[in-house]
Amino acid sequence: MEDPKLRGIYAAIVTPVDPDGEINLERWTRHARWLLRKGCHGLGVFGTTGETQAFSVAERQAALEGFLASGLPADHVILGVGCCARADTVALIRHGLSLGITRMLALPPFFYKNVPEEGLFRAFAEIVETVSDPRLELLLYHFPQVTGVPIPAPVIARLLARYPGTLKGIKDSSGDLAHTLDLVRSFPGLAVFAGADQHLLAVLEAGGAGTISAAANLNCAASRAVFDAFERGDRARAQALMAPVAAVREALQRRPLIPAIKHVIAHGRNDPIWRTVRPPLVELDPAEGERLLAELDALGFVYDPDLYAVAAA
Repeated sequence: MEDPKLRGIYAAIVTPVDPDGEINLERWTRHARWLLRKGCHGLGVFGTTGETQAFSVAERQAALEGFLASGLPADHVILGVGCCARADTVALIRHGLSLGITRMLALPPFFYKNVPEEGLFRAFAEIVETVSDPRLELLLYHFPQVTGVPIPAPVIARLLARYPGTLKGIKDSSGDLAHTLDLVRSFPGLAVFAGADQHLLAVLEAGGAGTISAAANLNCAASRAVFDAFERGDRARAQALMAPVAAVREALQRRPLIPAIKHVIAHGRNDPIWRTVRPPLVELDPAEGERLLAELDALGFVYDPDLYAVAAA
């Protein structure tokens, strides 16, 4: 990869909200600091796991300003910016750039389905050219099971040929390891991140960048241990460490993923506000939450709120 810094373990950070649905900045920033202390190389802010599409552009911009004003480092952030309207995506990118964030993760416009490749190419090209800022480092966000709009390889190739200094990476949340590995092979100059924690080691071994993942909100230390073992060349250790990473992710994704993560945080912090989600999501059923906690306990997973409290001090 051209930029060795654009790799590692990034938590697709959840967004805590109050019962009225407003973003709770204090909880959000404390959780972010905890994640960095636990070993995250950086944070994916306002991605899918952050319930981003439930927040307006203005809400996201105001919260981001508070997030960075708390002292969190802009150069550790990959900012989710993809919207259906070009003007909204451009506004989010320009705002992020004004705050010192250069790395932006963009979904395709996702309302219209079955669009031609030419339309997807134009959508991303218009964003890059409208922003027209050499600081922009764009990552494409491939998540077809949610958006209904895949980003095919020919579109990526055209964008890379047109904007080689701007297009920096891809997050593949398809959950299809073969597809992720094909992206790594096809685009060796791009930082390819898996969205699936289970694929971390396979992606690293193929030359990929790492993960930007939801389960890292809870288990980033385990993922970081895999990454570090791989970096040391200790493949046997990395393989052994992958088992708990995969097991925790699989326990979480057997439930609605975002409510499940928030339920675990709420339990670990003894803070029921953390369970709150914005509609159309709903909180995890309490009985299902207890089953999840029992499964995680059986796996030996420990959520350590004491370290959380130290990180916030």
